[in-house]
Amino acid sequence: MLSKAWEGTAARRVLLRRLKSPTLKPFPLLFQDVSRKHHAWKEQSPWLSSLVNVVGTGVPTKDFPAGAEEPAAGWNPPRCGVPDLPTLPDGQSGRNRQKRFVLSGGRWDKTDLTYKIIRFPWQLVKAKVRRTIEEALKVWSDVTPLTFSEVQEGRADIVIDFTRYWHGDNLPFDGPGGILAHAFFPKTHREGDVHFDYDETWTIGNNLGTDLLQVAAHEFGHVLGLQHTAVSKSLMSPFYIFRYPLSLSEDDKQGIQYLYGKPKLDPNPTPTQPAEPPQPDLETNEITNVESVQPDACSTDFDAVSTIRGELFFFKSRFVWRLRAGKLQAGYPALASRHWQGIPSSIDAAFEDPMGNIWFFQDSQYWIYEGERRVSGPTSIAELGLPASPVQAALVWGAEKNKIYIFSRGNYWRFNPHTRQVDNIYPRTMADWRGVPQEIDAAFQDEFGFAYFLRGQNYWKFDPVQVKVLDGYPRQISQDFFSCTPASNSFR
Repeated sequence: MLSKAWEGTAARRVLLRRLKSPTLKPFPLLFQDVSRKHHAWKEQSPWLSSLVNVVGTGVPTKDFPAGAEEPAAGWNPPRCGVPDLPTLPDGQSGRNRQKRFVLSGGRWDKTDLTYKIIRFPWQLVKAKVRRTIEEALKVWSDVTPLTFSEVQEGRADIVIDFTRYWHGDNLPFDGPGGILAHAFFPKTHREGDVHFDYDETWTIGNNLGTDLLQVAAHEFGHVLGLQHTAVSKSLMSPFYIFRYPLSLSEDDKQGIQYLYGKPKLDPNPTPTQPAEPPQPDLETNEITNVESVQPDACSTDFDAVSTIRGELFFFKSRFVWRLRAGKLQAGYPALASRHWQGIPSSIDAAFEDPMGNIWFFQDSQYWIYEGERRVSGPTSIAELGLPASPVQAALVWGAEKNKIYIFSRGNYWRFNPHTRQVDNIYPRTMADWRGVPQEIDAAFQDEFGFAYFLRGQNYWKFDPVQVKVLDGYPRQISQDFFSCTPASNSFR
């Protein structure tokens, strides 16, 4: 059921009259504008005529009753404007009584789909948008037989466009804020079309604007045939909350597999061919004989640790380990150059700034990457107002992740990534971080606001409320992050 915030305006009564009329096409539901910190999906998804007749489906048709509170008094989370399916007296939902997920009524008749991007947002480089779209589609292909291939010429099944205002489908965008995107279900007259509002502030991996990855993955769920679900924290929930890393809930997974089935196992896998030796002038993820001795996460210290795009990266020498939702990903450790071509052979510190740029430090120099593309460096850290001594760690700190601290030789500086200068050339002492060792190897902040400081093979967890290290620390990095057997000589 839509919240009471939808009741009581002339525009909404007009909407209901349009939806009741068999001769008028529905137009998008609009959202109450909210702060940039929490967006509604603010999309409009055209629906099939068989989906629902809005009359009697829970869409309010009257103004607030006398004495009712204004919406602000009982604020509801922002949500998508697609109508809900009717709720039956037994509390079950329409034709999908035994399922929490909801289908649009259509599905693709094939599993190998192509997609094409017509236009791109101005804030992001094209390569970054392409990688993000590919990642958003991959969350669906990972759990189904579906495959997605980008084409740049000719026809495509899924057509993605960043466009403005009136753009040919009678569902105009409204400039910054308001409506973010809309998608068309399978078996409709514009099946496969996905439109994003060009005038939004599109970002990737942060909540300073509208996160493209999460909105795109949600829209692709519609384009594949899923409606909204009532299960909270599902990707197809109508309520948008900035949340990383991106993943499907069990409800999302069951819904998409109901339509397309589970991934198919290859009964006759192609024998693995011996890999050709890499060309000496190309960077690859092959581990050559010279580098055959990889560091063991169970017995090594780390040069740097950083949260990047919602995932945790541990760096040691030329290698990197990648943890998603606390789990080490397959294929790691890998060469760091697999992700960031041209990265130094080892790094001292790394962090992702609020704009999504990734900074790497080695000795007295730094590099800046936009995703996997290097945009500057090497540059002297003296230009940032820092002394020539190597940076030992960097910490992105605060609820908005807009405070960055740089640590070196028992001191720290507060750094402003917008001005690219430290706030004060005179450092403060590590004594401000009660319980943290004088010198550290790495630092990072988790999703709950706790800071972690690493030294050697141990780490300290710092409470931002009590402003001190929690009791029971230090603990072993290998045991808590890599599930290694505790060392017998560990100290607690």
